[in-house]
Amino acid sequence: MSKTQERAVPVGGIPAPGQPAGPVAPPRVSARRRRPGLIALSLALIAAGGAGVVVLVLQAGHRTQVVTVTRDVQVGEVVTEADLGRASVALDPVVKAVTADRLDSVVGKRAAVELRPGSLLAPSQVTSRQVIKPNEQLVPVGLKPEQVPATALAPGQKVRLVHVPAQGEDTTTGTKETTPESVPARVVKAGAAAPGTGVVVVDVATAASDGPQLAAWVSSGNVRLVLDAPGGS
Repeated sequence: MSKTQERAVPVGGIPAPGQPAGPVAPPRVSARRRRPGLIALSLALIAAGGAGVVVLVLQAGHRTQVVTVTRDVQVGEVVTEADLGRASVALDPVVKAVTADRLDSVVGKRAAVELRPGSLLAPSQVTSRQVIKPNEQLVPVGLKPEQVPATALAPGQKVRLVHVPAQGEDTTTGTKETTPESVPARVVKAGAAAPGTGVVVVDVATAASDGPQLAAWVSSGNVRLVLDAPGGS
């Protein structure tokens, strides 16, 4: 009785040596399972991103016509139409600027602060009040660094100009020392410190009766500026 030869089983689809090559079955590829929830989330994110881009583009394209300063205007000077211009800018809501349709409302007013070319005009930078009143005089006071407070001076602040006697000058009456003379004033404009010397020129408004006396003190260099507390005289 003849023995039936056993056939070698191919391993990994590769026929054993000496065996005829047969058809090889392709590997099974399982179909990916679709996830509807993930697809919906992806579509929602894409839509939200597109909407955000649209909002940014619209905001960047929204521009406002505002009033700009084209020429130097000193404190107290009347603002004319020739001092102003118009510009279209993307204005941040926190920035307070005079819009171009209100330009006529600021023409004829006085500069409450020094206006510089190229800047936007804010409503608080102009005033309808007289900076120098009829019974006042404007006196420029040149002060060295040690004669003026380190605190920045602003228009409207109340100050006192104190006359400091020169060295060797008699400041006593009999045996009693006298109180230094002083003049109340109001800051109109404070300039920047001069390079090298640090001298600051402060324009102050004072009573017309005190103006000449203050000017004399300034010319002698024996004056100090004292900043009054808010609400002080």
